Amino acid sequence: MSGACLHHEDHDHHGLHGAALGRALEAAETRCADTQERLTPPRRRVLELLLAADAPLKAYDLIAAYGGQGEPAKPPTVYRALEFLERLGFAHRIESLNAYVPCRIEGGHMAAFLICDCCGEAAEFEPDFGPTLAASRAAGYEVRQVTLEARGLCAGCREH
Repeated sequence: MSGACLHHEDHDHHGLHGAALGRALEAAETRCADTQERLTPPRRRVLELLLAADAPLKAYDLIAAYGGQGEPAKPPTVYRALEFLERLGFAHRIESLNAYVPCRIEGGHMAAFLICDCCGEAAEFEPDFGPTLAASRAAGYEVRQVTLEARGLCAGCREH
């Protein structure tokens, strides 16, 4: 984040709270049950922290916030939970930030993010990778994952 951008508290971010957070966690429980996976308490807690966050979280932020009462989690607990959440499509790792965000688009997809250099928000969107994937198939290449990260200023930061 830019040190020159001090107004990041002045506009809304997109963390979930209250009933919306509860619904998202219930939906995750249902998706896990449908695929015979378990959303264990540690996995659920890490997902809850990601869903409630207003910006991407680094693993050490999750470790520190895990207990809620100041007691951090053991690093392997958080890293295993993140691995599970990524595998099931509940979370994405933003490579350039070495941080994690909850997946905001249901179902398997190629991830793309608009990352604000001022406030740190990472907005997920679904780009059209069709032509790129078609070209890769024509070359005999099987693409398994694409993550696009575009950096700039969000609408709220641009207004200030």
